[in-house]
Amino acid sequence: MKTLPAEYKGTVAGAKPHLSFWQIWNMCFGFLGLQFGFALQNANVSRIFQTLGAGLEQVPLLWVAAPLTGLLVQPIIGYLSDRTWTRLGRRRPYFLVGALLSSAALVLMPRSPSLWVAAGLLWLLDAAINVSMEPFRAFVGDQLRAAQRPAGYAMQTFFIGAGGGGQHASVAPRPGGCQ
Repeated sequence: MKTLPAEYKGTVAGAKPHLSFWQIWNMCFGFLGLQFGFALQNANVSRIFQTLGAGLEQVPLLWVAAPLTGLLVQPIIGYLSDRTWTRLGRRRPYFLVGALLSSAALVLMPRSPSLWVAAGLLWLLDAAINVSMEPFRAFVGDQLRAAQRPAGYAMQTFFIGAGGGGQHASVAPRPGGCQ
């Protein structure tokens, strides 16, 4: 017989607890950070590539890594996270690994000694964000009752939009920046 996780204790067997607005908010807040990671990537990587010697005609080729990585990583991670059970849960190990790897890539990329190191770090960054993001999408479905899922997905969408706005803030003109 399967033992229910602690959060289901005291509920009808297998029923998910009703979560408050703020619990759903907290569950989805990580999407803000994921989107900030994508925003930092989109706003700064081309400039990093150019600083390291890439010509304007090479930058699009270097950027091909990002969508290809998502295309490969997301289905694999989705499949694996559906079948992972650890003491951290099904999805949390992926959140943790993705967060650590993307943080490392964000810190190291601007310090890259060569163009190819930066390109490799872009690939790592994109893969790491996708490692966190794909299980995060499924997390809402795992944790919420069917009646609360629309609110959970709407909250995810809100944080995706809010985080995407970080890209615009990071490329905004700065006083004295344009001479």
